[in-house]
Amino acid sequence: MTTLARVRAPATTANLGPGFDCAAVALDLWNELEVSEGEGEVDRDHLGVRAFAQIARVEGKRFSFTDRIPRERGLGSSAAVVALGLVAASVIEGSDASPEQLLAAGVDFEGHSDNLAAALAGGVCLTWNSRIARIADRMPAAAIALVPDSTVSTAAARAALPLDVPHADAAYTATRAALLGAALASGSTELFAEALDDRLHEPYRAAGAPLLEAVRKQPPVGAVGATLSGSGPTVIVWAHPDAAPACADELSKRHSDVRVLPLAVSPRGAHTL
Repeated sequence: MTTLARVRAPATTANLGPGFDCAAVALDLWNELEVSEGEGEVDRDHLGVRAFAQIARVEGKRFSFTDRIPRERGLGSSAAVVALGLVAASVIEGSDASPEQLLAAGVDFEGHSDNLAAALAGGVCLTWNSRIARIADRMPAAAIALVPDSTVSTAAARAALPLDVPHADAAYTATRAALLGAALASGSTELFAEALDDRLHEPYRAAGAPLLEAVRKQPPVGAVGATLSGSGPTVIVWAHPDAAPACADELSKRHSDVRVLPLAVSPRGAHTL
């Protein structure tokens, strides 16, 4: 059986507090896809297969997915699957499509361009109107993911958000979003720490992510701050790089019922193997 393409795509954490629906980071945790020649039953409802079909024919091919990114935990598992399908199809078709072109082709399947942009482009990304600004290879702090056993539906998390927010909350978050952009572009840990607060989405999703309040009430030594990862329930604790191992160890002892995953930023997005 001839292999046509082998690709992998990273996990992502989106929003980063005030960067609601526009900021995301690729993380060093990977899903994979192998596409080979062959006849057989293909699940055409599979998200990755549907994304693949946007660019290349599904007929006469077999799809083997390897999932390592926890599903429905706020780590961009669906964005990674969409990215896998798009990149594999682009490779097979001999296309040299850019991350922005692939984003435009896949955003209707993923629904969240921030996650998909980072999964495709890697590094630290801002996105708007199917545009991607890849602004850094690394973050001002180290990421430690707290991944609970519980899951959160993205649709349900969206439904918890109000249609309107008070002007004061919008202004507060706009200030933090400006600080976030400056911190990401400059690599300033001090600005990053000041930016990690939000009043647009995190307060309304708090019931589904009790870890966020727990970490913020009693931050571990070396922590810069904490953010809800995507829709949650995963929480990212951001730590000073030299304190990250001790911070992760403290979190493991304190929260023995969750997975504690130190995750490096991946400067690479979805790519062939």
